[in-house]
Amino acid sequence: MRIAGLTGGIGSGKSIVADMFLALGADIIDTDEIAHQLVVPDGACYNILLEHFGNDILLPDTTLNRSLLREIIFNNPDEKQWLESLLHPLIRDEVKKQASNSAAPYCIIVIPLLAETYKQGNYTYLDRIIVVDCDPKVQLQRAMERDGVSEASAQTIIDAQATREARLKIADDIINNDQHIEHLRQQVAALHQQYS
Repeated sequence: MRIAGLTGGIGSGKSIVADMFLALGADIIDTDEIAHQLVVPDGACYNILLEHFGNDILLPDTTLNRSLLREIIFNNPDEKQWLESLLHPLIRDEVKKQASNSAAPYCIIVIPLLAETYKQGNYTYLDRIIVVDCDPKVQLQRAMERDGVSEASAQTIIDAQATREARLKIADDIINNDQHIEHLRQQVAALHQQYS
């Protein structure tokens, strides 16, 4: 079975592309979903996070204050590295487990930060890397609309991610999301044929 990693910057359209692959019969494994399950109150990493960061990272309902945690790691590279070294091996193990249990003709693994972590050699299990790409102006506009943030905030997030060039450099397959939805659907269908 073929396993493809799907990535792209914020606002590129990864989610809609993943939904299109799902509708065609692929199994979709979302690393963000796996990460979220690891840090919910009964998740494998919840207590470890509390021991490391303290109870200040909790909301009143005892769930993680994800925006505060994001701010902490965004401003402290050592904390970011600590969190990644905790979560990434567990996420990778869960991805491999889910992929090995798949009965679909191929799996799409949604990995938003694939380009950022690619050099660490963590993705030897991927047969292909798909990058959803779009014009930076389109990306900025979509990020602002989706998250309801200012242009400056959206640009800060984009600037913190891998560059467009870095993503395209690791791509085996590129899906362009600058045009209409039908154009996007045609590209996904072509890759579906190739992967099946």
